[in-house]
Amino acid sequence: MKYPSFKDLILFEDDDYIVVNKPPFVASLDERGGSGELNILRIARQYTEDAQVAHRLDKETSGALVIAKNPEAYRHISIQFEKRRVNKVYHAVVDGQYTFRDLLVDLPILNDGNRNVTIDRREGKRAETYFNTIRYYRHYTLVECRPVTGRMHQIRIHLATQRAAIVGDHLYKGKTVYLSQIKKGYRLSKDEEEQPVMKRFALHAKQVTFKGLDGQDIFIDAPYPKDFATLIKLLDKFDS
Repeated sequence: MKYPSFKDLILFEDDDYIVVNKPPFVASLDERGGSGELNILRIARQYTEDAQVAHRLDKETSGALVIAKNPEAYRHISIQFEKRRVNKVYHAVVDGQYTFRDLLVDLPILNDGNRNVTIDRREGKRAETYFNTIRYYRHYTLVECRPVTGRMHQIRIHLATQRAAIVGDHLYKGKTVYLSQIKKGYRLSKDEEEQPVMKRFALHAKQVTFKGLDGQDIFIDAPYPKDFATLIKLLDKFDS
């Protein structure tokens, strides 16, 4: 896999923080069992040696990821995450039509450490996410997701509890999107196997707001990567 240059990922940089637009399929940190694959932390440390990734995004999730450039900045943002003062907004495309108006899903999540994530009212940790519908299509919905807490797979599993799985998220029964499903009269040639519109689940960290060391708000909006933008463009054209 060809990795983009770190400089090309940067959306914002000052003396203390960098915010990158993380590409899909690149891990935020070293994964358990260290595959030796490049990840955002390693690439960031080649750019600035004290870099610390302040939070993580799932490997397939794209979007805004905050990196601290020094220990003081890392402490400062860690406290904001702990006190739930970092405002994060994600966009997801889900299968089906849903009307969410400030829907709060407040269901505890248990992560057993083996990437098994379940809703568990007894043993789980508090997890809250707000959902709002941004746009309806004939077969899909573009949803804004605002997690209050930061549990593993939180948005994915909370949407699944509403029977609104993210497209392409097979772990939570999300179905893959093919052009033939939305474009009338779409024909493949005889020996051609149809490729999905997106080869991952459709979740993107769109915005992040946090305070810099000077107490001023830092607000970053991360544009959709190519695959997510293509999905939206095709839905606008053929499924609206």
